[in-house]
Amino acid sequence: MPKMKSNRGAAKRFRRTGTGKLVRMRAYKSHILTKKNRKRKRRLRTATEASRADARRVRRMLPGS
Repeated sequence: MPKMKSNRGAAKRFRRTGTGKLVRMRAYKSHILTKKNRKRKRRLRTATEASRADARRVRRMLPGS
């Protein structure tokens, strides 16, 4: 049986940590940055853990990782 293909959209958005948690980057950091203050942009740089509600679905989309 062939390998399962991972969902490429999910693979670009989520990554798995060493302990198995799912990490994602925050939204609203790609454009229209002039009106966002420095503190807000700095906070958007940090990665955060994916919500538990989405975690099961995302794990199914990333079988190999």
